[in-house]
Amino acid sequence: MRHGDKINNLGRKSAHRTSMLANMACSLIQNKRIFTTTAKAKALRVYVEPIITKSKDDTTHSRRIVFSYLKSKEAVSTLFKDVASKIAERNGGYTRIIKTGNRLGDAADMALIELVDFNDLYTSNKSTSTEKKIKNNKKRKSKKSFS
Repeated sequence: MRHGDKINNLGRKSAHRTSMLANMACSLIQNKRIFTTTAKAKALRVYVEPIITKSKDDTTHSRRIVFSYLKSKEAVSTLFKDVASKIAERNGGYTRIIKTGNRLGDAADMALIELVDFNDLYTSNKSTSTEKKIKNNKKRKSKKSFS
């Protein structure tokens, strides 16, 4: 019985689960977003957010701890160079899970998990988009007046 067991085992043994989460975390850090099942995305969020928090202080000790979880030098260097600089002022909630519907083959719930600060649609300033609209409207009005 699993009374009080809060970890989602994902139908795998512990060694397979930890290596799968490490590989998914490396892919998430390098690609900034991945497409997976909702259960794996929720398990990955629990796995990767403490790792991202460790990357805020760039010391040898924190790099070694993060490497023990990720097992990839490229992912660790990307995490400490690119990701850590963008999330420096954020206190948590580094990932976003967006549910995308069901998979065609087996109707599994699918989701997109991404790093929050790397999505241009949500992080772009709205003032720049309104400035573009104003410029476009001025161009259109001037073209209409000449016709």
